[in-house]
Amino acid sequence: MRTQAEKGQLFRDLHEREGAFIIPNPWDVGTARLLARVGFEALATTSAGYAFSVGRRDNTIDRDEMLQHVETIAAATDLPVSGDLESGYGDDLDTISETFRRAGEAGLIGGSIEDSTQRPEDPLHELELAADRVRAAAEAAHALPFPFMLTGRAENFLVGRPDLGDAIERLQAYQEAGADVLYAPGLTSGDDIATVVRSVDRPVNVVMGLQGVQLSLADLSEIGVKRVSVGSALSRAALGAFLDAAREMKERGSFSFAERAVDYRKISSMFDQG
Repeated sequence: MRTQAEKGQLFRDLHEREGAFIIPNPWDVGTARLLARVGFEALATTSAGYAFSVGRRDNTIDRDEMLQHVETIAAATDLPVSGDLESGYGDDLDTISETFRRAGEAGLIGGSIEDSTQRPEDPLHELELAADRVRAAAEAAHALPFPFMLTGRAENFLVGRPDLGDAIERLQAYQEAGADVLYAPGLTSGDDIATVVRSVDRPVNVVMGLQGVQLSLADLSEIGVKRVSVGSALSRAALGAFLDAAREMKERGSFSFAERAVDYRKISSMFDQG
């Protein structure tokens, strides 16, 4: 098994090599192991995917529960794991620092911090405070005894404030505050993504798996994106298939969904391999 230091260096190396790489998002131990078996090189947790798996809405999981969850994902495979740590589980800087210190203790070698407030009337932290929060996270992350990559997130496009200029200003501030990776989830235009990439001096993460977005990994590499995640899309794809099967049984009394299910022996053998 790799040490945490080895995982951290491997994760950093992925961001430094040529081209973009995909970092898919498992939501439990089983999906983490399947993604490793398929051949991905790193994983990222999904707060929404985990919340759905325990019958909850996104942003309703507290810090202790989420850290326990990410610890199980980090221990599930030998791959580097970056954590979706939402907004750091508090507004004050001491809480942010503690969150990222504990994230390292939980086995993560990376993690993200959002600038959203979860208050509909005022959905984004003021820029100065948002940058201070990133700075607190960066100081804690970079004090860990192994490489840890902090992702600073500008949530404009997810909270109903789709202002590309403001998102870029925020990402630039997070870069100066110590973020190692920058991320503005919700971008759907190749031109907008390219503008972000040109505007910062850190690796850029984008999220794919969005309806109507046809950009491929090759397209994103050409633009200059370094890392591609899919957020809750894999979990929603699985839940979509589950709901289709449930409705077929309930509404039609038939079971054709089983023809589309993965073969029992095949999935069992994938877990048997480690």
